Amino acid sequence: MPREILVTGGAGYIGAHVAKALSEAGFAPVAVDNLSNGHRDAVRWGPLIEADLGDAPALESIFARHRFAAIVHLAAFIEVGESMRDPLRFFRNNVGGAMNLLAASQRARVPAIVFSSTAAVYGTPEREALTEDHPTRPVNPYGESKLAVERILAWTEAAHGMRWRALRYFNAAGADASGAIGEDHRPESHLIPRACLAALGVEPELQVFGTDYPTPDGTAIRDYIHVSDLAAAHVLALERLLAGGASGPLNVGAGRGYSVAEVVRAVETASGRKVPTRTAPRRAGDATILVADISAARSALGWQPRHTDIVAIARSAWAWHVKRHGTLTKS
Repeated sequence: MPREILVTGGAGYIGAHVAKALSEAGFAPVAVDNLSNGHRDAVRWGPLIEADLGDAPALESIFARHRFAAIVHLAAFIEVGESMRDPLRFFRNNVGGAMNLLAASQRARVPAIVFSSTAAVYGTPEREALTEDHPTRPVNPYGESKLAVERILAWTEAAHGMRWRALRYFNAAGADASGAIGEDHRPESHLIPRACLAALGVEPELQVFGTDYPTPDGTAIRDYIHVSDLAAAHVLALERLLAGGASGPLNVGAGRGYSVAEVVRAVETASGRKVPTRTAPRRAGDATILVADISAARSALGWQPRHTDIVAIARSAWAWHVKRHGTLTKS
């Protein structure tokens, strides 16, 4: 029988892509999601258990019914602005939920976990290409909550031997090539889907936050990793851990950056439509450039992103949004 893998947040955007990749690699993903942000119809490669990580007895029941070979932990609140307004809610959910999960997994003797972390753990970057040894000084509760879980994982391994990898995501983007799953946050805060929605007419315009950055076109530069490449990194990290591989954090990005203006043009090229935009002031805490150095992930996992062209990434996102929303009235 295929080895069962618990995927928390398995009904979410990244979780669904990870579940598909796990299934294709010969594992049996079991999604656990409270459906507060996930979508039931995104769970297609294994069962869905509707539960909240804050419910410790529910977790105990899940672990009693399944013998998990490992865990992929993606369930978390992710909105940075909301974390600034209500930090206690973020710590209760992101850190408290992880602690409940680890307590249950420890009692069940699960040997390994892959954790969904973030580049937000670095805070204000001191250099353009970020390596894992860059200082970790988060500037928002979201990043702080993820860093706290990384530290808890390290101490849990020291005490109980549970191996772990924290994959520090940069900007996940795009959609599965089949068109079966894509990005559908509510509200949507990510650039590429917001640009697609503006081009479709679902949203009236795309706000561009800051055009006075010290970059070639004045807009901020970010690293966009295709979600299928991100999912592949999870599978490789899991396989390495199950084979006795080392623990620790790894950056997962495309290894190159695109400005906001370049992304808007990519969506326009992919869609054949104009993206209506409106300039807005910079957001507090937004860095000028955030780009991953992914040499450690290449070395540790034998992983290499396959989809690094921003137009191709935008085209996959556009195809999914057209399928979901239709072409509406834009021409």
